Amino acid sequence: MLEVDGLTKRYGDTLALSSLTFAVRPGEVFGFVGANGAGKTTAMRIMLGVLAADAGEVRWQGRPVTFETRRRFGYMPEERGLYPKMRVGEHLVYLARLHGLDAAAATRAAEALTERLGVATRRDDAVEKLSLGNQQRVQLAAALVHDPEVLVLDEPFSGLDPVGVDALAGVLLERAKRGVPVVFSSHQLDLVERLCDSVGIINAGRLVASGTVAELRERETTRQLRVVVPDVPATWAGTLPGVTVVSERRGEVVLELGPGVDDQQVLAAAARAGRVEHFSRRRPTLTELFREAVADVPADRVEVTA
Repeated sequence: MLEVDGLTKRYGDTLALSSLTFAVRPGEVFGFVGANGAGKTTAMRIMLGVLAADAGEVRWQGRPVTFETRRRFGYMPEERGLYPKMRVGEHLVYLARLHGLDAAAATRAAEALTERLGVATRRDDAVEKLSLGNQQRVQLAAALVHDPEVLVLDEPFSGLDPVGVDALAGVLLERAKRGVPVVFSSHQLDLVERLCDSVGIINAGRLVASGTVAELRERETTRQLRVVVPDVPATWAGTLPGVTVVSERRGEVVLELGPGVDDQQVLAAAARAGRVEHFSRRRPTLTELFREAVADVPADRVEVTA
């Protein structure tokens, strides 16, 4: 298990992380989300030893992470971490050798990953000659080339087209099925919701919510219904006591129920208005949960990443 326990980091008067704590089990995909400047990159850099924490500890399999431990981690930084003049294939082999693979094993790994990620035909090209999306694929290959025990990825889907997203997502899920804990940050919350087993929402350096998306939804206190009455305006709902019309589109209406409002009374009112095609509780999306969690973050807070 990968454990982040009580990480705290200050830059002068700015508190970048405050007692950040979470754990990722073997084979679990953990989505780490937060507003710009929330502390995600600082936390990941501490996990990889790029930065030192003022307090707290990172553990892998119950032991504090050391330099030797981190050699078995795979890290993909948000910024391009590749040498632009090097050819793709030799670059990946070089990085694999740094992690301890012999020449033959490094070459096999580089060839397999470039094939899997759709850049096999670009092995002999310099990194700088690639599109941003293909550079992102190579950067992921660099994080994977030594077959790491843990993956920590900062904004891995940035700059990828839908085909690239699918390829990267498939590789990450394959690694998770082998028992590798995967931590990745992303602002593409639809991907986080689709791919992750659990999610942590960080707000101004503090973990304000964590759990599966289903668990986070269960904690949501709003009571909303989605009702579809074809070709009938939502005026039937607007007159109900304690009911607020949140949105309306072509007979589909989302309603917010106030305290004490019986949803069966709402159903009866909808049936009187017309033929009810759909009536269900509406659970908030991860995007809505995220917005709620970070609503109080000052807009001018900036994370120092030097």
